[in-house]
Order: sequence, then structure tokens, then C-alpha cells
Amino acid sequence: MAKTKKSPPAKSSAKPAPESAQAFEPDLQRAIDLVMRLMAIPGKSGEESGVVRLITSELKKAGAKPADITNDDVTTRSPLGGEIGNLIFQLPGTVKGPRRLLMAHMDTVPLCVGSKPIRKGLFVQSADKSTGLGADDRAGCAVVLTAALEILRRKLPHPPLTFFWPVQEEVGLFGAHHVDLARLGKPKLAFNWDGGAAEKLTTGATGAYRMQIEIHGLAAHAGGAPERGVSAITIVALAVAELQAGGWLGLIHKDGIRGTSNVGVVQGGAATNVITDRVDVRAECRSHDPKFRKQILDMYRDAFERAVKSVTSIEGKIGGMKFTSRMDYDSFALGDDEPCVLEAERAAKECGLSPIRAISNGGLDANWLSARGIPTVTLGCGQSDVHTVRERLDIKAFENACRIGLRLATA
Repeated sequence: MAKTKKSPPAKSSAKPAPESAQAFEPDLQRAIDLVMRLMAIPGKSGEESGVVRLITSELKKAGAKPADITNDDVTTRSPLGGEIGNLIFQLPGTVKGPRRLLMAHMDTVPLCVGSKPIRKGLFVQSADKSTGLGADDRAGCAVVLTAALEILRRKLPHPPLTFFWPVQEEVGLFGAHHVDLARLGKPKLAFNWDGGAAEKLTTGATGAYRMQIEIHGLAAHAGGAPERGVSAITIVALAVAELQAGGWLGLIHKDGIRGTSNVGVVQGGAATNVITDRVDVRAECRSHDPKFRKQILDMYRDAFERAVKSVTSIEGKIGGMKFTSRMDYDSFALGDDEPCVLEAERAAKECGLSPIRAISNGGLDANWLSARGIPTVTLGCGQSDVHTVRERLDIKAFENACRIGLRLATA
């Protein structure tokens, strides 16, 4: 039988197919190295410039155009001021679709300054037992940055994107509150990364007031003529005791409505032989119910006013009070069918997770963005015991957060 000569296969002129969005897998080792570097940078609220430098450098090395990276002037509008503004990176889309926003705040609480991240098994913690880790929220920063770097390095297809790293979240959400929304490019879907498990989707959060209370007494010699003085410390003690006895301090339940309050800072006095004539108090109250939140605030004001009037000198003199308050952030709740929530759930499921919807009793940058017309869902990235020296980062949860972030960025 004669052999038939086979012709060589024809060469195809077709371009290689782009990577499937579902197949996108971030470089997890690079992501872990990145979060370790970020957590080691000192950067409490108002002092985030070191974090900005690292993120900016990484974006440029990956091919980002410098003109697409900006720092805004939010420090001119923030009550704290601060050394640097929000960091924003806008990336034009390669495929059609609504603009997506990925964000995470850069600042940490002061306890985390000096963190020395060290990996122990499946977790990261601070080697310095006197500091927090700073995974809140440098882990979120790393998730958002990882998504941007993967897209830049691998030229992955994506819709229009805005990457947003706000400042000053821990002291009042100032970066998100005062950002010029035009700089964010009118995103239709917004995703924020903060504390908790990777599958946790926070769809609502409480609102809060902060209070600054100046109590003025009357100084006198504590040994020679204490009766001629008015103790500012006594006034504060009476007010706090009344709030505690009335159920308005700590966890508050009234008529089926819930809230919280806390007297967090009390400062005053310089010597034991002087009746203290001034004490500064800082306090807060929170509730998902705006009317109840205002009621807690009013109870604080009334309690301190009564305490001022109840402490008199032998001559009938009383002290005084200056009570100021501001709303830190309003409460919000996303609808069950909010597109950003549904997209986040889809991405979590693609990563093999079972998404859980949650409501937070703490404030998030999502509070202000949602209040300002950009519905924002918050996802976790593995932090636990935040704001304490026991803080640690769950590596597996962080890796899953990076996977979810890349899927959301590439749609």
C-alpha cells in the first residue's frame, strides 16, 4: 500500500486568545511580599506619605503613566490637615463597561507605628509585642495595589478603573468625606477593602457623633482652702456616673433601639495640691438610627450641664462648660439588589467562597462614599483583633481577597 505524504499544518494568523477573566490568578507571593513591606511603614492618620511613596513607585515600575497618578488637596479640607492627600490612580478601560472603583485607606492607628511584621505559619503578626500589626488597613492597600499591578504587568483586559487610597480614615473618615468626587471619575460600582474575612461583605454601617467637652472649674489650694474651689474633675465624674446609671454609657438599649457610647479621653490637672480648674473630655456615640443617635448626644449634653450646676464653692460659684459635637459619618444600608453587592458576591463565589452579608457597628470609608452617591460595599482581607497588639493577618484570607480584587477589577 502506497504511503500518503502528509502536508504540514497551516500556520494560523490569529492572535492568541486573551486570558479568561475567571482564570486570572494574581502572583500571591508578590502580594504577600508587598503587604509585609506596607505594614512596616509608619503611617498613622495624617502621616501617610511613606505609604504614598511606596504605592506610587510600584505603579510606575509596573508601567503606569505618571499623569494618571495624582495626590489630591484633601488636606486643605480635612480638620486634621495632614502631610499628604488621597492617592488616586485612574486607568482607562480596554473593554466597555461601567467604571469600577477599588479602594482601601492608608492610615493606621498610632499603636501600629513601629510594627515589625513577621510570618508565623498561616498568620502574620508584629514581632514587636508593644505594637499593633497595621494590617488594618495595609492589607486592604495591598489588595487594591495587587489588582492594579497585575493588570499593568500582564496587560489584562479591564473596564475603566479608579484605584483610590484615602487618608485619615481612622480619625473620622476625612479622606473619603472630603475627596472631590470628580477626581474619582463617576464610578458605577465601588468596592472597599477593610477588616474581616474575605467572604464577608459589609452592606451597611452605623453612624456616629464625636463630642469635645471642656469643663471649667475654679482653682483653689487643695489643703488651705479647698471649699473655695470648684473641681472640674468632680463635675466630669458626676456626669459620667449619671450616664452609667441611666444606661446611656457603653451598650445602650432603649425601647428596642440600640446604640453605643464611650468616654474615651479625659485630660486635666497638674498637681495634687490644686483643685483642678479644667478638664477636657472626648467622647462618641453611635447608632444605626439617626434619631436615637441624636438622643444619646442630647443625654450627654444634659448630664454634663446638670453636673456643672451641682458643684458649687462655699461662695456659691459654679463652673462652666463648652460642649461641641460633629457628625463623624452617617449610617447607611445598601439594598439587597445593589449591583456592587451582587458583583462582590459573584467574585467571592468564583473563588470558592460562600459570601456572607454583614452590618458593621463601626465606621467605614464606605459610609461617606455611599452617603455622597457612590454605593460602596466593603470586603474583608483577613485582619483580626485590629487596633490591639494582638492584631494578626490570616494569609489564606488575604490571598483570597487578592483573588477577589483582581476578578472585580477585570469584570
